[in-house]
Amino acid sequence: MWLAVVSQPWHRGACCPLPGKLDPTLGEFWSENPWDIIKEGHNLSAYERKRLFVNVGGRDFLDISALTQADSDGDGRCVVAGDFRNKGQLDLVLRQVGGGPLLLYENRFPQRHYLEVLLRGRSSNRLGIGARLTATAGGRTLVRELYPLNSFRSQMPCRVHFGLGEAARVEQLTIHWPSGRVQHLSDLPADRCIIVDEAKDGPAAVETVVPGQTIAP
Repeated sequence: MWLAVVSQPWHRGACCPLPGKLDPTLGEFWSENPWDIIKEGHNLSAYERKRLFVNVGGRDFLDISALTQADSDGDGRCVVAGDFRNKGQLDLVLRQVGGGPLLLYENRFPQRHYLEVLLRGRSSNRLGIGARLTATAGGRTLVRELYPLNSFRSQMPCRVHFGLGEAARVEQLTIHWPSGRVQHLSDLPADRCIIVDEAKDGPAAVETVVPGQTIAP
């Protein structure tokens, strides 16, 4: 175990004194200037095993790290979730230093229904970033916001994923666009990826994406 509190000095000669006592039995160390960490022989790569938790019933989380072999001891730096196999299941891509630079964890949970939505903004920004989407399906209401997560040297896809469980259709999809426009779409079949055009209404606003298709502006 190590203790790392990294300051952001304005210049390489900045000095941040030790704020408290260290516990040498835990391998803690302190560098007064983060620029000197490597020079002093320290390494921030502690190789702690990673953890993967699955949500149970919307209330609890179950640690399935060992079962899924996701508990790699590589020095993980970022993780991105996305439907990389076009199957409607979110996989995980892990970027790390040591233990393999790039790992893909396939989602092998039982296949369920889904709907993935891409936005084509007109009055709003091109990708519809900032939109709020509400889907009603199978007696449930699901809310998503399109804010692609940015992590260290990584970014989530600009795609909204709805896991629908046993519901084979989305009864109602409401999109609140950044421009203020509110768009309502009804009776959308599941198990596909669609593009919704902000400037159109009804069925004409929806385009189904074929896997491998080049998405036009």
